Amino acid sequence: MAAPAALRVQIFGLADSRPTQASLRFFKERRVDVTFVDLRKRPIAPGELRRFAERLGAAALLDTDGREYKDLGLGYMRLGDDEIVDRLLSSNRLLRLPLVRFGESVTAGPADATWKAWLAATPK
Repeated sequence: MAAPAALRVQIFGLADSRPTQASLRFFKERRVDVTFVDLRKRPIAPGELRRFAERLGAAALLDTDGREYKDLGLGYMRLGDDEIVDRLLSSNRLLRLPLVRFGESVTAGPADATWKAWLAATPK
């Protein structure tokens, strides 16, 4: 049985990223229609990234535990939201993955509790 049309999420991530794989599995196990965008094949559009940054804050999109973040020394820099977005657009390895959009709601990184709340609030 297919999920209702209202249950549709869009996931931006990397196919070989464990958090991205976990999010895909989370939604598929719950029979939610998933549109997956592999950022290696198709980079995120600037407008889409800005939408995530507006809702979550640009700093929430940075993977502060990642190798790229440490290699660039970003922990020692004070960056404004526009500077963060510019760096994220230039390197998808700085993104906290997965980026998940459900209607107007968005998350960055693993957010099982939030995803469960989305599904619980959606009429069946």
